[in-house]
Amino acid sequence: MEDKRLTPFADAPDTAVITCRHVTDDGAPVLYVSHDEDDGMWQFLCGGEHSEDEARIVSLRYIYELDNSLGLLKDLPCGCYAERESLSDEWSVNS
Repeated sequence: MEDKRLTPFADAPDTAVITCRHVTDDGAPVLYVSHDEDDGMWQFLCGGEHSEDEARIVSLRYIYELDNSLGLLKDLPCGCYAERESLSDEWSVNS
């Protein structure tokens, strides 16, 4: 039987999440994560400014496979966000 729990997140691995082309196309690290209060949507961004055309929709599995350290944020409550300065820095969680 296939294990559908491929990430530490409570959401299904095929859950759609928002990221930016800097992460998917340019290999930029995820430095900003939000768990939106209104719809529970996850956003995994590079921390820079973005235009709408730079947004990408990927699966939670895809973003987790890019950076397993994102699993540290698996319990980030809706309405909160986390940021870090670089991959080697610890996450700062805010509401």
